[in-house]
Amino acid sequence: MKLKLTTILGATAAVLVSALAAQAQTALKWAHVYETSEPFHTESVWAAEEIAKRTDGRYKIDVFPASQLGKEADINQGLKLGTVDIIISGSSFASREYPPIGVTYYPYIFRNPSHLIAYTKSDVFKKLAQGYEEASGGNHITAVTYYGTRHTTSNKPIEKCADMQGLKIRVPDVPAYLAMPRACGANTTPIAFAEVYLALQNGTVEAQENPLTTIEAKKFYEVQKNISLTGHIVDHLNTVVSGMLWSKLSDEDKQIFTEVMQEAAERSTKIIEERENALVDKFKGMGITVTEVDKPDFEKAVLDKVSFEEFGYNKEDWEAIRAVQ
Repeated sequence: MKLKLTTILGATAAVLVSALAAQAQTALKWAHVYETSEPFHTESVWAAEEIAKRTDGRYKIDVFPASQLGKEADINQGLKLGTVDIIISGSSFASREYPPIGVTYYPYIFRNPSHLIAYTKSDVFKKLAQGYEEASGGNHITAVTYYGTRHTTSNKPIEKCADMQGLKIRVPDVPAYLAMPRACGANTTPIAFAEVYLALQNGTVEAQENPLTTIEAKKFYEVQKNISLTGHIVDHLNTVVSGMLWSKLSDEDKQIFTEVMQEAAERSTKIIEERENALVDKFKGMGITVTEVDKPDFEKAVLDKVSFEEFGYNKEDWEAIRAVQ
């Protein structure tokens, strides 16, 4: 009888421990708009699993790719509504809450991806991220991933800013993205991303701008035989934890989330850089004309014609970022 009672008590205790463990597990939603093949997704999945491991299973994070929980504007709003806990999103959306953080989209602010990554470890980044955190109700940027450097495809080679005079170019309807083409006298046209290939094919526009990885993925090289390495924006994505979640995390868990998310960002950045480096030779091998441009010429036109104030940026932030080594 005693043995039977001990067995029953042991079994009951095991059930209770299991129930408590299940109760202690926190389920979280991580959302983004990128395809499952992109490193922004694969490394998010890795990070979700790694956080579970390092916290002994206290967090179960499900990653929702490809706009499953809404477009980029929706998931940013979701941080406040509590419908998502973690997102990956560009600073153009963070700048809707806190305009100064969008200064990173001012053309030619970054020399290259290494400069961008160095910025993320600088005092000016900490200041801008803190400004965003306060303006957004506590949303916390844990990591920054290199997204790609934006270049221009066109029907004719482009070497100097003046070569873009009168050029019909598709540019996303984001003010800072429009800055360089407009400074060079191009006619910018906001066409939905899904319709760009057809617009290039039928001549509605004569040019577009995107990172090399996007030019490959969307096959723009099939309808444009010139790629000009304008490199006007070195683009990036932020990993953002909602203020509601961040305020509840212990200092130890904050450190784990930050370390893992930064590792995931480094892994993604490396993949993107490797892809870009290989693509220049790949495009040349396909018979595409790849042109190095006179970057100082483009940069001068932007500085002469595009003010910081019209976007809500601060020149001192621009200067501080430019000075980062």
